[in-house]
Amino acid sequence: MITFDNRGVGESDKPAGPYTAQMLADDTVGLLQALDIEKAVIMGHSMGGFIAQALALSYPALVHKLVLSATNFGGPRHIPITPEAMAVLADTTSDPLTRLRRGILISCAPGFEQRQPQVVEEWLQYRAAHPIDLQGYQAQMGIGLALLAEAASFESRLPHIQSPTLILFGEHDRVVPPGNAALLARQLPNSQVIILPGAGHFYPLETPEAASREVIEFVTRQ
Repeated sequence: MITFDNRGVGESDKPAGPYTAQMLADDTVGLLQALDIEKAVIMGHSMGGFIAQALALSYPALVHKLVLSATNFGGPRHIPITPEAMAVLADTTSDPLTRLRRGILISCAPGFEQRQPQVVEEWLQYRAAHPIDLQGYQAQMGIGLALLAEAASFESRLPHIQSPTLILFGEHDRVVPPGNAALLARQLPNSQVIILPGAGHFYPLETPEAASREVIEFVTRQ
């Protein structure tokens, strides 16, 4: 398994934006080529799902299977973020750690902090020690905004993707509501939907065992 920092975050370069899903898809293909990987299972979560869609459309020969995780196809017909989550994530009045805590909790299933308080505290400590680059973050946020127009949406192009596709969501996702899973499946001819119970947008950290099990089963299926 290969994970990496997109441009704008972590230890990757942080050139000035704007960024696009296609730009980051091209970055990903550059990485695959540098590692001499001719074909791969591509998984993208949330914004990464935009990158994965762009990659599958532009470089179909590189995609063995596709996993679209907690994402949407953009445009006017996707189901947008809930007003409750938008209010939390758009808040700029609270102090940074308060905003982060609220952002984590709105992005997880209700009751997550009570069930796994240690995970939340470790998350907060990690982010306090590794602050996000503001310009890189804003450039990445612009990727989703640029897909809101009908012409920019992936929706009408998704039927061209023939790779087997797993669409994976958390049941209580308030950032990318799980109703988007059915909309994606309607456009993808070779897809299946799995909704993880008791999980939200951050299901990879909320229910990692269940999420890993579903992905591994999909990837290894003949």
